[in-house]
Amino acid sequence: MKKNKKISLYLFSIFAISLLFAKKVWAVCPICTLAVGAGVGFSRYIGIDDTITGLWIGGLIVSMITWTESWLDKKRINFKGRIYANIAGYILLVIVPLYYSGIIGNPLNTLCACGMDKLLFGIIAGSIAFWYGASWYFYLKEKNGGHAYFPFQKVAMPVVPLIILSLIYYFLTR
Repeated sequence: MKKNKKISLYLFSIFAISLLFAKKVWAVCPICTLAVGAGVGFSRYIGIDDTITGLWIGGLIVSMITWTESWLDKKRINFKGRIYANIAGYILLVIVPLYYSGIIGNPLNTLCACGMDKLLFGIIAGSIAFWYGASWYFYLKEKNGGHAYFPFQKVAMPVVPLIILSLIYYFLTR
């Protein structure tokens, strides 16, 4: 288990150092990403159910995927299957360390109905909800001549579905 933690720390360190050299790219608003990251840390800290924590982790994964895709577009880095490689890379970067640290895969931390891991279920649901909210924002912006309908709409639309699902899952898992 100690070797797995060293590998996870090594991968995280490489990722963190690479962020120091990245230029600004505004795909999904950085405030949104910070809100998602804060939600993950806060929910684990206060002992909220892993299904809800997974929602925010899933949102963070989708946010990072969109940022990376936007950065690759700006750098004109294109290759066949780029989006799939990007998605797989972030999923592996998040899911594998959680699995090897024993957070995902614990048989006592599953949903009764389907036997799926709570955190993994939350990550999938959160990814879909965040993507849907962000896509809906871009659709509405296009319909409004390239302008948002209200201030901070770019922040609110991806995060609001996560908040709504968090409340629903909170009442379902009490």
